[in-house]
Amino acid sequence: QVQLVESGGGLVQAGGSLRLSCAASGRTFSNYHMAWLRQAPGKEREFVAAIIWGLGSTYYADSVKGRFTISRDYAKNTVYLQMGSLKPEDTAVYYCAAGSTIATMIRPPHGMDYWGKGTLVTVSS
Repeated sequence: QVQLVESGGGLVQAGGSLRLSCAASGRTFSNYHMAWLRQAPGKEREFVAAIIWGLGSTYYADSVKGRFTISRDYAKNTVYLQMGSLKPEDTAVYYCAAGSTIATMIRPPHGMDYWGKGTLVTVSS
């Protein structure tokens, strides 16, 4: 069993930065690929970024490529999402998730084994 708890959300002005954290508990955390997804009001949940277990390879949605960076710290059981050059359209609830198959994690309906409860990011113009 893996439990995921996000933190770091808040209100930021356009052009600013935020770092989200996802603290994981459970001794099998290191066996999962990790991802961040987001859901804006009235919209479907969408993939943001993912990082592969072991290799550390990363994937990003085109909308955040070059602005966001995903990373993980195995010693701290934590995954991060560093967000920069934020835009109002980045406003959403951001979810941390753990999964076994990267392809199904990236494509809708985003099959995951575990989800966090989310943290709200609001970008003002």
